[in-house]
Amino acid sequence: MVQCEMCGADVPNPKTVKVEGAELDVCDDCADFGTEVKQESTSTTSTKYSTSSSSGGSSKSTSSGGSGGSSGGRRRRDMFDEMEEVASDYDQRIRSARESEGLSQEDLAQELNEKASVIRKLERGDSLPSDDVREKLEKHLGISLTESGGGDGDEEWSSSSDSAGLTLGDKVKRKSDDG
Repeated sequence: MVQCEMCGADVPNPKTVKVEGAELDVCDDCADFGTEVKQESTSTTSTKYSTSSSSGGSSKSTSSGGSGGSSGGRRRRDMFDEMEEVASDYDQRIRSARESEGLSQEDLAQELNEKASVIRKLERGDSLPSDDVREKLEKHLGISLTESGGGDGDEEWSSSSDSAGLTLGDKVKRKSDDG
């Protein structure tokens, strides 16, 4: 006898049922938890799987290679290119701005409709502010918690590399430089 793969009961004739994407051999009671899978024959099923994996795998790799090639030499835009980085001294900026306003951590939290523990963690540097908390803090305290634009970071690299000689980055023309 076969055991039901859901409840463990002994079953003389299990049903094959698809439950959350997995095919299971189950008893009649557990068959209600999924949709019944029709099986044609064991040999057809095994042949189907072996041929589809070999031919499907090669066609998938070809199609993915084709889609990758269709983008050409262009660099994909990364979602992180658009994001602003939180300043490394954000905790000090928040604390000094709050203290200059004469607010306690609890008062600031109440005005921002946030928990006081969030403000404490931010001022200790234990957690980074979420985008909405960062925007609330910047607006309420009149400060900026983000690093200045990405262009300034590139300038630092090129100026610091001047003393070390030319690098590949000095010779490469970037799209952002072309305008």
